[in-house]
Amino acid sequence: MSNEIIKKFQEAELLLNNNAFSEIKGNNDYEYLISELIEYIEENENDQYVITTQTIRDYQDNEKQRIHEEIKENPKTREIRANQETPYEILMDVSNKSYTDGDINDLNKYFNDRYTKLKKIIQENPEFKQITDLKNTKANIENLNSIGIINNINNTKNGHRILEIEDPTGTGTVLILKDMEDLYESSSTLVKDEVIGVTGSSNGSLIRADEIVHPSIQRRIVDKQMDFSIVFISDVHIGSKMFDEKAFNRFIKWINGNYGDEKQQDLANDVKYLVIGGDLVDGIGVYPNQEKELKIKDIYEQYEEAARLLGDISDIPIILSPGNHDATRLAEPQPAITEKYAKDLCNQKNIEMVSNPCIMDLDNIKVQVYHGRSFDDIVMALNGYTHADTDKIMRLLLEKRHLAPIYGERTPLASEFEDYMVIEDVPDILHTGHVHINSHTKYKGVHMINSGTFQKQTEFQKIYNIVPTCGQIPVINHGALQLLDFNE
Repeated sequence: MSNEIIKKFQEAELLLNNNAFSEIKGNNDYEYLISELIEYIEENENDQYVITTQTIRDYQDNEKQRIHEEIKENPKTREIRANQETPYEILMDVSNKSYTDGDINDLNKYFNDRYTKLKKIIQENPEFKQITDLKNTKANIENLNSIGIINNINNTKNGHRILEIEDPTGTGTVLILKDMEDLYESSSTLVKDEVIGVTGSSNGSLIRADEIVHPSIQRRIVDKQMDFSIVFISDVHIGSKMFDEKAFNRFIKWINGNYGDEKQQDLANDVKYLVIGGDLVDGIGVYPNQEKELKIKDIYEQYEEAARLLGDISDIPIILSPGNHDATRLAEPQPAITEKYAKDLCNQKNIEMVSNPCIMDLDNIKVQVYHGRSFDDIVMALNGYTHADTDKIMRLLLEKRHLAPIYGERTPLASEFEDYMVIEDVPDILHTGHVHINSHTKYKGVHMINSGTFQKQTEFQKIYNIVPTCGQIPVINHGALQLLDFNE
């Protein structure tokens, strides 16, 4: 270890005296302290070449000053916000609505509710007003329309695709012929546990599909009027060594009207809401050996730091939804973060704690927030999908009208009496996170946003060549996207 410490400073063209060496060696996280000291000296353009205990004290004092730095609001921004109205309503928040005991009856209620909700949406299609129950498909039927949940997906030895589907009356086997190229290709994005409609014919043992119908969404002809801006962030990961605090502080300064050029400051003055889509902190015990990557190793202190940082935004509503790193139950839907772990945040008057997922009305703009854990399952289940394909994944979820269609894989889903992950009402904006890769596109009139991250590339991401879009913030400004970059 001694040689390793000396080598790191030599590579940075720095020397150590004995007392500084002893103090660094005795630190429980000496590697992180070394990197912080080197960065501190480089940033302050210090001509010092020998690290002493006084260097360590100066670094620590600088950290204390940073922690107590107050970011003040631009007087013009304060005046604008003092005179603006910020009406909002939380339309769906599943906090305190968990009644499941986890037994088989709860699971049946959960899937029955999923089926009922999505069946209703599919039956908005005139072809499915009248359907054939699956128990009645065990006969020769020339033309039928049925609706079911996919239990299994397999391929035959001849290359055809076989679906096992189920409704409350029974099961059915659906054959998708490889010769029907368009249908076969489109069926490649089917996943277990989603609800579909099938048009075709039955020979008594198989339903031969002519068409597969998803609940889907209707294209909007006219966008809603919007004369303000909404900022979207997620995956801040406060407490991580890789949390980019400098970029985040530039963001806080910008939203307070004190950063950027005149155009960017005008945009800040137009902001009425900040929406945070999960993983505000890095958490503890989320994955093996996480403590080695934490700068703040206590969950309470992580949220205290988050409250300090967000406390500089005081006059616009902040809607805060959790993610899989936050201190709430892991199973989705996740209830809101509570005072038990985040007292200072919960007591901040302009912060509204909500569940994951949630739906809100922000001055007549309907926003659905979902952290995005199910993206992992979609990537594992479908060929040709990666974590970088957030726009494709969000489009898929909108077509399936479900935020987490695959049950029992990496995304833990609570078998509630009601399936809160169904997208019953189509939002104006779908906001996701989780994958740390920024994206925006519009699909049938819906803004689909993934808001990237404030966490620099981790060792895990390096292994899988995942390059996060750190410090890039999407803003929906008067119905159009503006992307701000807070990197140096």
